[in-house]
Amino acid sequence: MYTTKQAIFRIFPVILLLAAGCRETTDVPGPIDPQVVQDQDDMTWEDYTPIPGKNWADPSLVPEREFKMALVAVDFPDQPFVMTLPEGSDLFGNPQIDPVNREEIPQFYADFFLKPGDVNHGQTINGYWMEQSRGKFGVTVLEPFGPYRMPRELWKYGLSEWGQNTFTPDGSVVHYRMERDVDSLWRADAGDVKQHYDAVLRIYAGYDETGVWQEFGEMKFNTREDIPPEWGNPNPDKPRWAATRYVEWTSWKAAQMQWGLSSIRQGENSGTITHELGHHAFRIGDNNNNPYVEPYRRAGSGPWDMMDRGCFNGPGGPHMRWVVPPIAGAAMPAGLMLRNRMEIDFITEDDVLTLSRDGLAETGLVVANITARAVEPPEGSYAGVIVRLDGEEPHDRTPPSDPAVDPLSPGIPAYNFYSMEVVQRIGYDSFCPDNGVLLALNKDREGRSGGPNSFNLFNWVIDAHPEDIEMVDYVKPDGTPVMRTIADYRQLNDALFHAGLNSGSKFEYTDEPNRLHFYIIDIHRNEDDILSYTVGVRSLDDHSARKRDFSVRAPEKFKPRSHVNEAMFVLKNDDEPASGHSGIHPDGDVNAHLDHDIYRLSLSVRGEGWDAVILNELVAAGTGEEVEIPVYIIRGKDADDTAEVILTAVSESKPVIRRFATCSMTR
Repeated sequence: MYTTKQAIFRIFPVILLLAAGCRETTDVPGPIDPQVVQDQDDMTWEDYTPIPGKNWADPSLVPEREFKMALVAVDFPDQPFVMTLPEGSDLFGNPQIDPVNREEIPQFYADFFLKPGDVNHGQTINGYWMEQSRGKFGVTVLEPFGPYRMPRELWKYGLSEWGQNTFTPDGSVVHYRMERDVDSLWRADAGDVKQHYDAVLRIYAGYDETGVWQEFGEMKFNTREDIPPEWGNPNPDKPRWAATRYVEWTSWKAAQMQWGLSSIRQGENSGTITHELGHHAFRIGDNNNNPYVEPYRRAGSGPWDMMDRGCFNGPGGPHMRWVVPPIAGAAMPAGLMLRNRMEIDFITEDDVLTLSRDGLAETGLVVANITARAVEPPEGSYAGVIVRLDGEEPHDRTPPSDPAVDPLSPGIPAYNFYSMEVVQRIGYDSFCPDNGVLLALNKDREGRSGGPNSFNLFNWVIDAHPEDIEMVDYVKPDGTPVMRTIADYRQLNDALFHAGLNSGSKFEYTDEPNRLHFYIIDIHRNEDDILSYTVGVRSLDDHSARKRDFSVRAPEKFKPRSHVNEAMFVLKNDDEPASGHSGIHPDGDVNAHLDHDIYRLSLSVRGEGWDAVILNELVAAGTGEEVEIPVYIIRGKDADDTAEVILTAVSESKPVIRRFATCSMTR
């Protein structure tokens, strides 16, 4: 584990609502919401945390929409099923478990992907989709067929893509797609049964090239000339390397493998079946960049969404996707971001608080509670907050930037709304790198990012740490470290926002061109340890006419009894109640969320040898509500006999309104 940017945290306390006055403490507690980023390389199955009280992989649960699939397994004259070989015996070091007879392969993979068991650690493709949809969609049938022997060698299919067509052993130029041959074998055996299934999973012997091109190419060999014969073309007169999708070369053995496709075509190492189902069943596109070609372009959503490289989430990280069976690397894809879940009706408008940018200028700021996306939000909370970029065109007023010179450019400014949601490392989000608030720009419709190396883009995560994460990607055989490029999706590992001071992240974000200010105000955990946040958003052009006022009072004069003492200040919101705002926001009546203000806190101390620490720079209070603000007062050994701690609060809605309270102390 590592803390973001190796930050050195000052010690600040967790927010507690305590009795007013002074309370003796032994020390000053830590940050209320520290950012602790765990890198994918360091993850194991021990990092999986089940959702309390819910096992979505339970086959007895019946989804609203049952999705039925056929599994057709094929091997090749030159490539047996990896799972039929002795443990660890093939060139890639697989399989990882005892072998399976060829005749049992179709049933083995059908069970692996659909039935919870020891080999798959209880995780299934049905469990993933049931969790994301809250039971609306699930894979209920995965009927096995085969095994069938393909009429052509593996390389005749695998070299038919990505400019590899001429790297054949016999000098021929190949252009074959395997689906036609697979379906022909299946139809000859089982008849015309394809129509009875919603999708066909074609499992082929060998590997997805996506999981082996780098690990058994540039990561294993310093140069293409270093590739030994066993990794090269079976024709010794041919080069031992071949072209590949992202870079100039990989070993021939890796290149001859096929790339998994949304058809749905998968090798034995593939854990991205859920991702391909996203394409096939819901017509969601990819949201991922090409991280290997210059000029570099930052990823869209990275590890936070299954339709980007979040499909690579799982034990050991992206460089462990060569494992057979696929129990590492991409075995536990990330959940779907708010935009995607709404697009395919997994959550409804009632689950989300939807606001208008122009509406915020008229009504004033909004405060709401949002809950971890892996669970159903309880009453009074939401799955997320959306702010529509409405008003005069252009709706997205982000100044255009040149992706050729700015790798952090979000591309064409054509976004339609902001989203705020909570990621907690439970369920399928267990293998996300952090807990916290995910803020993103989103498009209603998919579209290209524009510029060089353009890619399909509809989620653009706002990175709380846009600077280079400065981590090693891999170490070459000669010991040379290769750093992660700025385009590597893991640059977004530390993207989440966190509540409180000195978390290692940020608790607010301002978009000046789009005139919005977002706040992460507070963090909460319920009795089941489910995470939620109090968040807020306001317009930078707030012209609401509502009367705002508040007061702050300090505890009575007291005598500190130890080195550290907790003094409780109280802030009271004296605003007039919110009213008359129905219909201004898309959600209709949002008065309950307008009935707050956000206050920015600061401390000053008068007296030598004294110090004071606040818990959080932000606090929110509803109209008429009193909120306790703990302040930790630290008395040095040779401190003055008397001192004062002054707490100042400023309204974020009306910054001209400033209040303060003074706590006087004597030794």
